[in-house]
Amino acid sequence: MPRLFTGLAVPQAVAGALRAWQGGLPGARWIEPGDFHVTLRFLGDVEAPVADDVVEALSEMRARPALTVTLDGLGLFGGDKPRALYASVVAAPALMDLQAEQERLVRRAGLEPERRKFTPHVTLARLRRDATPEATAMYLSQAPVFVPLSFDVGRVTLFSARESTGGGPYVAEAEFPFA
Repeated sequence: MPRLFTGLAVPQAVAGALRAWQGGLPGARWIEPGDFHVTLRFLGDVEAPVADDVVEALSEMRARPALTVTLDGLGLFGGDKPRALYASVVAAPALMDLQAEQERLVRRAGLEPERRKFTPHVTLARLRRDATPEATAMYLSQAPVFVPLSFDVGRVTLFSARESTGGGPYVAEAEFPFA
């Protein structure tokens, strides 16, 4: 049963630039730069026939021009219990439209609706319990200034992760070009 998600791969040059923010945070499990991506829709552990239906549905994605993705800062998920450090992504209309289409297509393939609000981001680290709110606040206050990073993308990738546990290394199972 593969664990799947759709996303936008981060180019190597941008991934290399993001490494500047990896390090110096106790309790961080840093993501390998080759695994950086913007998740559009997490699908979870799905049976092979459902995965086939997802691929078929995604192949019906409408044509669109390439879009520009802009990373504009650092953030944390988890509030008082920080669980992830990320680079935030500008929620541009073209990106939000693409994500909404992904949601419609995977629902057509039989998946349940996503209950979480889409917050575009690139995860830099998953945080363990020893990454306290104080430690993460200190990290953010001392991190290098985040200069926005942009890249163009012209395809959606269907990725697989390790079964049941998730995490990388991620494998590109299929790609769906915009045009």
